[in-house]
Formats: sequence, C-alpha cells, structure tokens
Amino acid sequence: MAARCQVTGVGPQFGHNISHSHRRTKRRFDPNIQKKRYWVPSLGRHVTLTLSTKGIKTIDARGIDVVVAELIQKGEKL
Repeated sequence: MAARCQVTGVGPQFGHNISHSHRRTKRRFDPNIQKKRYWVPSLGRHVTLTLSTKGIKTIDARGIDVVVAELIQKGEKL
C-alpha cells in the first residue's frame, strides 16, 4: 500500500538525485507517515488512522470529531 495520509491526502513525490558531476538519477520523497490511534467520542470507539505529521497537527488544531466526520462524509473506511 502506498504511503498516503488519510487526512491531508499527501503521498510520495518524485524528483532527482543530483551528483557532483550534475548527473541525475530518479528518487522518491516519501512523506513522514505514522499510524496513530485516537478515541472518538462521537463513535464511542478507537480509530486507527494512517497520518502524515501535518495530518496529526491538523487533528490537534481542529479536533478528532470534526476530522472523522469529514472522512466519513468522503466515504473513507475507518
């Protein structure tokens, strides 16, 4: 499964490694993906989400209930 954040949708990006001689080779920039378990009072259960660090900060700022409601509305399986 690809490294993708469930909240922000960020995934791997692609670019080049550039050597001293300026030779380019393909590389991949992976996001910092973490598995995090939250208690969701509105559902009455724990939910495990695959999040980037920016997604974790988003949940801290907006609240888990708001974010989970948006994920359910998008049709994401929790």
